[in-house]
Formats: sequence, C-alpha cells, structure tokens
Amino acid sequence: MSVALMWEAKAAGGRGADLLAWARAQELPAAPLRRETFRAPGERVLVITWWDADFDADVPELPEPEAGLISRPVHRWRFEPVGN
Repeated sequence: MSVALMWEAKAAGGRGADLLAWARAQELPAAPLRRETFRAPGERVLVITWWDADFDADVPELPEPEAGLISRPVHRWRFEPVGN
C-alpha cells in the first residue's frame, strides 16, 4: 500500500522565494519514498511526499510555517493510488 501527502502553502506578499527555501530546507524524521517540491504563480509552494504506508498511517508531514511567511493556513491532503 502507498499514500501520497500533499502540502500546499501560499506565501505572504513578496515572500514566495522565502517560502520555497523554507519548504526545501525542512527535514522529516523519516525519509519518504519520494519527495517533490513545486512552485506556482501567486507565490504558492507545493510539496508531495510518497510513503510505503496505509492511507491513514502516521507518517511525517511538513509543519506549518511561521505566520509571517504565509498568507493563509497550509492546505494538506492525502491521496492513494487507484491503478490504471
């Protein structure tokens, strides 16, 4: 079984590069199978981690950044593969 965790944040005005650097510097207490970091217009940062675990397993997630770095709370979702 595997699960993908999605973490998405919108930077405070003008802080997109800071949020991206912060997200890339975050170390998790365990290594995921895969980790990818993306950026998008509107100073948004997305991190997806893949884990060899059940959908509801307790796996490490990126924390909430300090309030001055983001313009709203972080969005988090879990996904599971569905096959072809």
